[in-house]
Amino acid sequence: MSLIDLSILNQSAPSPQAEKNLFAEKDKRKAWEKEKLARCDFQKQVKILHRPGFYFISVWNKSVKGRTLTDIKGDDAMIPFFATHVTELITDTIGDNLRNGTWAIVATPKRRHLTHNFASLIAEEIGKRLGIPFYDDCAHARTRERINAVFTANNIPAEQNIIVFDDFVTTGSTIIAMKNLLDSLGKTSVYFIGINNHLSNGY
Repeated sequence: MSLIDLSILNQSAPSPQAEKNLFAEKDKRKAWEKEKLARCDFQKQVKILHRPGFYFISVWNKSVKGRTLTDIKGDDAMIPFFATHVTELITDTIGDNLRNGTWAIVATPKRRHLTHNFASLIAEEIGKRLGIPFYDDCAHARTRERINAVFTANNIPAEQNIIVFDDFVTTGSTIIAMKNLLDSLGKTSVYFIGINNHLSNGY
């Protein structure tokens, strides 16, 4: 159960010339796909996103223009930038309840970047700003697959109320897997995302 109720996410054989045009079209398509890389312009658009059984909140949405997500993750200056805006959102959402000493923050499991992990570094900084403990590697992913992911418990916080942070969300599968794990441990959890990269069902 979430701590906060947010109800109110046809052909003949081609001629040589036609074959040449086919390759040209293929090259054009590749160039188009490159331009369609996920980007974010960091225009704040807070959204409450829904998946069956719970809600989570994102600060920004993907955009046509702006920096690519790969570029963003590679820029250490984005760590305090994310932390500032997400901390503000968490504070506005949870408010004085953060002062009761029963809160901790975690990041979603590391898959590819096991060291200098972008989401973990942001979550750690958010914890400092909120004055609550950050627990690193609280869950491990059994595989690198994101769809139907299953996580195992590792460094689970002692605190009852857990803020879960992820830098980007696309399908929502990672967040769902985190909720399934924390629910099984009797924890109360709330979910905050930096960039909504795909989901459109929001309020």
